[in-house]
Amino acid sequence: MATPLLPNSRTEADGSAVIRVLSYNIRSMRDDTDALARVISACAPDLVLVQEAPRFFRWRKKLARLAAASGQVVLTGGATAAGPAILCSLRATVERTEDVLLPLTPGLHRRGFATAVIRFGGTRLGVLSCHLSLSENERHEQAGMLLDRVAGLGVEHAVAGGDLNERPGGRTFGRLSAGLQDCRTAAPWGGEFTSTPADPRQRIDAIFATKGVEVLGCGVPVDQPGVTRTDLTAATDHLPVLAALRIPAT
Repeated sequence: MATPLLPNSRTEADGSAVIRVLSYNIRSMRDDTDALARVISACAPDLVLVQEAPRFFRWRKKLARLAAASGQVVLTGGATAAGPAILCSLRATVERTEDVLLPLTPGLHRRGFATAVIRFGGTRLGVLSCHLSLSENERHEQAGMLLDRVAGLGVEHAVAGGDLNERPGGRTFGRLSAGLQDCRTAAPWGGEFTSTPADPRQRIDAIFATKGVEVLGCGVPVDQPGVTRTDLTAATDHLPVLAALRIPAT
């Protein structure tokens, strides 16, 4: 039986908003960028939480090209956040953005957060994109920083997502799930595993939301119209996570 579709984005009469959020590790756009743009476009997201955005030569132009090809605009992040970035549709009204570099551990990659506060209709939403460390101890510390950063955005409702480099059941995943809703657990939809596209066996990418956000569905968009297995395999080395969320009016 086919997977039911997630609800489309809309603004309700009471000012609340249904939005689609996509989290995607794009491996610095080193693969098939046309396939990548097709996947993003087919998911019709209001927000794209990007990991491994281009960080080097002409990185801004490359990210802007992907945004334009997939019906988005660049909100924040990229090299200035050490890889995480946020794209958004024109439906979003932007209040502010901030790119955050996390403490550097010698011998490991620099990590960061791309963050923003935006509005959809009568809602106000904090947003954070992350790519956590390969080191277990550093990753656990970064989860605490993520929770602190979400709390410090100064909004009642927020969404955070990215490549956690850890499966459910790990310390870091558990720390995040204790403070936020794991959207996949709250409302399973679509596929579960995000790595690797050719033979997915583990869930290391996730979207989280604060407690007041209603999760309508979350998972890998394997049966989303316009998303093909060929494109998912060609686009990058992770599968995307798509969530539909209802954000209460502020």
